[in-house]
Amino acid sequence: MPAASFTVIGGTGFLGRRVVSRLLAHGFAVRSVSRHPERVRGRDSAMLAHVYGDIHDEESIAVVLRGVQGAVNAVSLYAERGNETFHAVHVVGAARVARVAGRVGVEHFVHISGIGADPKSSSLYIAKRGEGEGAVKSILPDAFILRSAVMFGPDDAFLNTIVRLLRVLPVYPMFGRGDTQLQPAFVEDVGEAVARVLERGDGRRDHAYELGGPRTYTYRELLQTIAERLNKRPILLPCPFGYGAL
Repeated sequence: MPAASFTVIGGTGFLGRRVVSRLLAHGFAVRSVSRHPERVRGRDSAMLAHVYGDIHDEESIAVVLRGVQGAVNAVSLYAERGNETFHAVHVVGAARVARVAGRVGVEHFVHISGIGADPKSSSLYIAKRGEGEGAVKSILPDAFILRSAVMFGPDDAFLNTIVRLLRVLPVYPMFGRGDTQLQPAFVEDVGEAVARVLERGDGRRDHAYELGGPRTYTYRELLQTIAERLNKRPILLPCPFGYGAL
């Protein structure tokens, strides 16, 4: 019997690469979808294919979703650039992928969101994440929603940036008062969680799975913890939220 096959849209991204890796480790065939598959190092194999797809291009999404048992939308946008807006990616794009998945008969669909996603949020990013969840569920009521906390790993853009700045700045700009709650999750663990949801395919679909790490920090506590590991004692200077993400 041939191995079950899955499509990971955004398969070359920070999380997407881990989802692809974990699905392969579970013995599944995977289509890793990106806009530039020719840039991916390594060759296709019997179990892995790097293929073109763009969430703004409905036909390309239909091609990569046909014939698979499950799919993951792991596409994310953290900074708007031109036509690449939070609404275009997290709402319109997510709805397009869900609509095509339903049309071609994908059995199990996972939509990656973020903890705190809320269409009523004053944060545009968080609000569009929430709207995206609603759009997906309105099209695919049985879709799995996985909300991850901020993720870390060897190549992340979150902790690595903090470490780099703490090493050189005697005064660190701490956005807000440092009270924001964070529960960092190891990206490999999140990737494994996605793979297990797809593998089992029988979890509860009436709520979102929230994926966080073992400890909750305030932003201030996280900065202090990292600084201590680096043997640094920076001054943490509160700054208005308008100047940064945290």
